Amino acid sequence: MATNQQTAGKIKVTFKQAVGMLFPYVKNRVMEQVKAVALIIIYLVLFQTIVLQMGIVDASIIGIGLSLVVVGLTFFMEGLMLGLMPLGNVIGTKLPQKSKLPVILIFAFVLGIGATFAEPAIGILKTAGSSVKPWEAPLLFLLLNKFSNYLVYSVGAGVGIAVGFGMLRFLYKWSLKPFIYILIGGLIAYTIWAYLDPNMRALTGLAWDCGAVTTGPVTVPLVLALGIGICRIAGGAGEGASGFGVVTLASLFPIIAVLTLGTVFLGSVSKPMNEIAFFSKKNQTKASSLFLSKEDMIGYAFKNASAESQLALFGGDNAEMLTYIEKLKKNEAKRTAVFGLDSDALERWAALTGSKDQQMIVFNHDKDAIKEAATYYARYIPPLNISDILKRNGLAAVQAIVPLTLLMMLMLVVILREKLPHADEIMLGIVFAVFGMLLFSIGIELGLAKLGGQVGGKLPSSFMTIEMKEQIRNITNFDKEVVQTATTSEGELKEFFYLKTGSDYEEVPYYQQGHDKEKSIYHYTPTKGPLYGSERGVMGIIVVLLFAFIVGYSATMAEPALNALGLTVEELTVGTFKKAVLMQSVGLGVGAGIALGVAKILWGIPLVFLLVPPYVFLLIITWLSTEEYVNIGWDSAGVTTGPVTVPLVLAMGLGLGSQVGVTEGFGILAMASVCPILSVLAVGLIVTKNRKRVVRKSPKSSPEGGTT
Repeated sequence: MATNQQTAGKIKVTFKQAVGMLFPYVKNRVMEQVKAVALIIIYLVLFQTIVLQMGIVDASIIGIGLSLVVVGLTFFMEGLMLGLMPLGNVIGTKLPQKSKLPVILIFAFVLGIGATFAEPAIGILKTAGSSVKPWEAPLLFLLLNKFSNYLVYSVGAGVGIAVGFGMLRFLYKWSLKPFIYILIGGLIAYTIWAYLDPNMRALTGLAWDCGAVTTGPVTVPLVLALGIGICRIAGGAGEGASGFGVVTLASLFPIIAVLTLGTVFLGSVSKPMNEIAFFSKKNQTKASSLFLSKEDMIGYAFKNASAESQLALFGGDNAEMLTYIEKLKKNEAKRTAVFGLDSDALERWAALTGSKDQQMIVFNHDKDAIKEAATYYARYIPPLNISDILKRNGLAAVQAIVPLTLLMMLMLVVILREKLPHADEIMLGIVFAVFGMLLFSIGIELGLAKLGGQVGGKLPSSFMTIEMKEQIRNITNFDKEVVQTATTSEGELKEFFYLKTGSDYEEVPYYQQGHDKEKSIYHYTPTKGPLYGSERGVMGIIVVLLFAFIVGYSATMAEPALNALGLTVEELTVGTFKKAVLMQSVGLGVGAGIALGVAKILWGIPLVFLLVPPYVFLLIITWLSTEEYVNIGWDSAGVTTGPVTVPLVLAMGLGLGSQVGVTEGFGILAMASVCPILSVLAVGLIVTKNRKRVVRKSPKSSPEGGTT
């Protein structure tokens, strides 16, 4: 039997044997992702539960989400290695042999766009707009909501242009320095100009953060695979055409693209203004242009704006507003356009946040129905719509991976006329990549984004009093007779009552404005903080900044790409720039950068004041540094923004920003990118100086090979 199997070229393996062979391989792949995720997640959970003394809300859902992140990344990275990377390697080798320069550049441009869409972290940009208020930052709101696809397209176009220039560098062995001088010089000027316009100023943080989102696990390996193939055909990598540098270009061009996109739409939006003026009839034409439709704008106002702003939508005419709500009740299509597909949305909105007049219209002047609905919806927790989550993220995964794959296969088979190598492995890899992207996207939605937003929202409790909105209480059948009065040491009277929860009695403060006497409901939002020192005290702020530094440092040291970069750099510099030194300098740089980004949000510091000085200084250091360290230093920023770090830090920044009341919470990733470049180049200058000193002190070689 064994002879027959060998003759046929096949060996039969039982299911148990197959599992035994595959298990160690799968275990290693899963543990790689666990190591990349575990340290930062454990730190965030311990910080919130121990330092901030708060539990994790929806802990079970977040736990499932984080597990999906690990499994999804495992499948995605395996699919990348089996499917996309082999295609990139073959095309990179064959393209320069069989195609002319214009074809190479066009393919590089389209590949850059496709790789951007396939980046796991790019989806977080589409979900970042919920915390931005349209009256505070109209342009930013427009690009994050109505035109979020345009935003992603512009980032993709920026990466595409960067890849094109990267290929030219590989072909002609150009130095990276001129690119840095021109791009950074232009970006500094653009950022200063943007600061002078309030709409562009709010967009600046998002634009610079987009540069960090693009350099992830898809773009970098694919672009490098293409570039290395081109370098081989072009005669090897020269000093300025090594594998380094393309990551830098892929970080800088998207910033220019997003700022340019903002400039294009700048004239179509209103200036930032107060909420009531924004929704007034005078401004409604420009206000409605930020939304998908006028009905969408009205729905947003009903759900997010004050009663005065809602009234402003109807010219201050309360009767007109109530007539409109009456029409919503009767017209299902119009109601869906305003409140969405949820059939209970109108009643839930009216019961929980609507005015008395609005409630009367929605519930046909039935006070008992209003009271019953308020009681029901106060306790109602909407279930997860699993089918919607799967459908939405599944479609996004297919749209991200399949077009990129088809593009590469089309180039290989039709243009280059080459056979698909190991077709079965590549197809399996594509399936793995799509499945991994699906799981990872769901994991971000349910786990990473929720955890990052929670931690960011709770951070300010260390130095200020915050409302615990997820713990809002709606106490039904409330009777004011239970309210008692206490006096403070200053003689101030405070009202409170005891609430029985299970077997415990909790002391709850009583505020007149929270008591709806008609419905017999008491609305109460618990508060927490300041935990360390006084309100806005120095000690509490130090805790937050220290937390931010440790998040940046630990997340960076856990990035597998940083370890790989450290080994490469040590080899390229023949051991003079040690891997440990590079990793520490990058980690410290990212930690300092995230701390600075958090400081920007805490104090509302315009990003231009934090970005321009270090980049001007970087231009000077770049001029003083050798080409090898310029390539290494500027590319080191790319390894700090992995698929886990980006969504986590973005969500944390937005959560922190919404709690402290700033217009937007972007800019942390931008600072996390510039600081490691500074630290690596500074260390590079020191290493170069030490190396020169050692060379000067060492015996000189004689022409005969001896020493003098």
